Amino acid sequence: MARDSALYVCQSCGSVHGKWSGQCSSCGQWNTLTEESRSAPPGAIKPSAAASARGRGLQFETLQSDTPEPPRITTGVAEFDRVCGGGVVPGSAILLSGDPGVGKSTLLLEVAAKAALRGGRIAYISGEEAVEQIRARAKRMGLDQAPVNLAAATALRDILGTLKREQFDIVIVDSIQTLWSDVHESGPGSITQVRACAGEMVRLAKTQGIAVVLVGHVTKDGQVAGPRVVEHLVDAVMTFEGERGYPFRILRAGKNRFGATDEIGVFEMGDSGLREVANPSALFLGEGKDRAPGAAVFAGIEGSRPVLVEIQALVAPSAYGTPRRAVVGWDSGRLAMLLAVLEARCGLGFGDKDVYLNVAGGLRINEPAADLAAAAALISSALDMPLPQGCVVFGEIGLSGEVRSVGRAEARLREAQKLGFDHLLCPPLPQSAGKTNGVKVTSATRLTDVVERISQNRY
Repeated sequence: MARDSALYVCQSCGSVHGKWSGQCSSCGQWNTLTEESRSAPPGAIKPSAAASARGRGLQFETLQSDTPEPPRITTGVAEFDRVCGGGVVPGSAILLSGDPGVGKSTLLLEVAAKAALRGGRIAYISGEEAVEQIRARAKRMGLDQAPVNLAAATALRDILGTLKREQFDIVIVDSIQTLWSDVHESGPGSITQVRACAGEMVRLAKTQGIAVVLVGHVTKDGQVAGPRVVEHLVDAVMTFEGERGYPFRILRAGKNRFGATDEIGVFEMGDSGLREVANPSALFLGEGKDRAPGAAVFAGIEGSRPVLVEIQALVAPSAYGTPRRAVVGWDSGRLAMLLAVLEARCGLGFGDKDVYLNVAGGLRINEPAADLAAAAALISSALDMPLPQGCVVFGEIGLSGEVRSVGRAEARLREAQKLGFDHLLCPPLPQSAGKTNGVKVTSATRLTDVVERISQNRY
């Protein structure tokens, strides 16, 4: 029997090539093409019957429906439920990714155990660890009494057959790269296997009404390993991230069909597992009583919750011909723009100075409202003038040097009040912000006003 002609599939982007080459012409990655057999997907129409086969007619529906939405499954892990949009939706598929060792398995084991203790039927299927390893982790976390159904398996046919016979509320598969289907000849973790196994698990979730959580590995660039089509198949894509050397972990939703994509869940990693952080502001703020020059507290918004975080800046004379710009936790392009505005509009020169900017605690900030806080930290460090201890800063800066208003000002004000801050440096507050309740508000419309107030210590 003649062998089917082989194809070469890129393991980075999933593009198909007719012959091997050292570099993928689609994504530009080197040494990512692997040989895979040409096989038809399950359920495909054979070429001989395709010409005479007729598709069935479609029956269209309207937008109105009398069927109520199914109730969400509350797992008992409030931060996880928050990111999901208020709980896990039955019949949904969730892809969870993260760096190796960040705590994905620990998080999902806690979700499975607490959901099972609340009466849900939970299945935890691991393709990377043995059952005894999972039991040891559950005992260390104090969750060994939870009625979770454990299994260690990688064969997709066996997993699907079991899940179709028994009814579960949530099924966790750790990880999708370890599953393999006997329909395809390629090995586990290949593009063909990942695409096929993910498609079958999503199909099972939709037909059986089971919420499926798939764990996905990430590449060196931080992207989900495997083709991008896997992210399009699922209903939600979540990322579990954390900086090395910091105990906290952040759960983000990059895609969510049943909730917001800007929500975050904050956890703290300890000896007995993950602990939910109900007040992230206390985690990201410094503990010192006296504020040094170059530090400013920023009132940001992450999803629906306000978060206070300290932005630190250091401006020092450059020892080399080319000044250095180092940024941690913020956009480097935004810093370059801010330095240009300070030099062109305010007369502060940074051409012969090294500039270092850091977001304390390792948090990543993408909000334009952090412009004024970063500028205040840079001005404070350059002039060696500290900001008041109880001062909170937020606002967006334009290229002309104006300080622009930002949204959710009342939420930022309430968070500052709750944590005992008594001073606010920001653009003029809208009337909807309400009473300041003892918080002194210093309004600034131009960046030059901020430089003047910091230099003269006048707030």
